[in-house]
Amino acid sequence: MPELPEVEVVRRGLVSWVRGRTIEAVDVLDPRSIRRHALGTEDFIGNLEGAVVADVVRRGKFLWMPLLDRAGLQGRRMNGSGDVPAVALMAHLGMSGQLLMQDRDVPDEKHLKVRFRLSRSDGMPEQLRFVDQRIFGGLFVTAMVPTDDGGPGGLAESPLALIAEEAAHIARDPLDPAFSFDLFFRRLRKRKTGLKRALLDQGLVSGIGNIYADEALWAAKLHYARPTDTLRRAEAERVLESARQVMLDALAAGGTSFDSLYVNVNGASGYFDRSLNAYGREGEPCKRCAAAGIHATIRREQFMNRSSHTCPVCQPRPRNGRW
Repeated sequence: MPELPEVEVVRRGLVSWVRGRTIEAVDVLDPRSIRRHALGTEDFIGNLEGAVVADVVRRGKFLWMPLLDRAGLQGRRMNGSGDVPAVALMAHLGMSGQLLMQDRDVPDEKHLKVRFRLSRSDGMPEQLRFVDQRIFGGLFVTAMVPTDDGGPGGLAESPLALIAEEAAHIARDPLDPAFSFDLFFRRLRKRKTGLKRALLDQGLVSGIGNIYADEALWAAKLHYARPTDTLRRAEAERVLESARQVMLDALAAGGTSFDSLYVNVNGASGYFDRSLNAYGREGEPCKRCAAAGIHATIRREQFMNRSSHTCPVCQPRPRNGRW
């Protein structure tokens, strides 16, 4: 499953290619990939053809493209600031979804599901393609609604206080400039759960998946079962800063790439997995302990139908841990 850095890599790539361009035609080759659009294929296409992509926005792992109609029919006025999008094209990448920019003469991919033909722009590919081998992802059109805190909906080039309706329930992520640590810490302390369970709770903080939770906890020297109601402010700051930093490092490398199906919009895989310190390193030496001359090996334990990777020396099990 792509994590936040992978989705942000896709967002950054997409916005440079599609922002300001008109969707001139839509080809739905497999209706299963728009199954979340309840009104069906005809309505999906009707909402998109002729629309202008205003931006590409991300909150957590949610990605959407706010749309404006060329005639202004899909926009509304907001605080006298001009037309703003009323609807957006939402993209769930799922396990294997890819958004690829291609020239029109490039042959269709084997698992091409939806094709968007875009208005011409010098030096830019003319098509945006949604490719999905496993068909766990999908596309649909959704309404834009005001954010509950009045801040931008997510990370974007032109932040607006609007969010795609299906993403409105999730919290801000650590890379969001509008993220509030104070709000996060207050909510964290009220929970009676383990620290990793809290980090994976998208209603508390979004975008931290299993890989980056393990990496952030290793960097912060905290065990995943640490009770959240015993966490000191400095410890919470440390784990959030660790999560932020490991995501920024992954962004610089293009994201993690445990699945060969993950690629960015240009078809290139990330390579941050080579730099991981905990996740996927079961039985290997803990790098931090080894540097201090201490012998310790990373262990893997079952956790919420997944795995957790920790160092038994620098991430000791807490008393009264919550598993």
